[in-house]
Amino acid sequence: MATKIRLQRHGKKGSAFYYIVVADARAPRDGRFIERLGSYNPNTNPATIDINFDKALDWMNTGAQPTDTCRAILSYKGVLYKKHLQGGVTKGALTQEQAEAKFNAWLEQKEGKISNKKTNVGKAKEDAKKAALAAEAKKKEAKAAAIVAKNTPPAEEVEEEAPAAEAETEAPEASAEAESAE
Repeated sequence: MATKIRLQRHGKKGSAFYYIVVADARAPRDGRFIERLGSYNPNTNPATIDINFDKALDWMNTGAQPTDTCRAILSYKGVLYKKHLQGGVTKGALTQEQAEAKFNAWLEQKEGKISNKKTNVGKAKEDAKKAALAAEAKKKEAKAAAIVAKNTPPAEEVEEEAPAAEAETEAPEASAEAESAE
């Protein structure tokens, strides 16, 4: 029986997540499977991958063929690299201790890359939030300035009203003087 390691889709439309399963190659995508190895959620950043490493390695050693996406996932988690190192041990190119040392060094490097990506994503979110707040503050200040400008009368009208008011105060005095002269 030809077995495949592939993804089985679950979740709602637009936000799918997947189970990583071992299934007969003739079975439908979301149909019957032999064993569930883990899950893959591409909706998070970075994508969340939970996989039973030992079971996946055993299935790879017994001849299960991963699909392209599952091959990428297994490579990301190091299952393919571990299988490659085991092949070197069986051929006599490496000892088991050397293979374990290489694999552990690779795992440490991978963990460092993942943690850096998580911190960079967090920083990028914070920077975007700060930029959005600064832009919003500028917008708010511009609106406040526009409202103040709208509510205050223009300077020319204020100057014109002042001489007219002086003329009105002079006119009653002049008329009062003219009445007293009569």
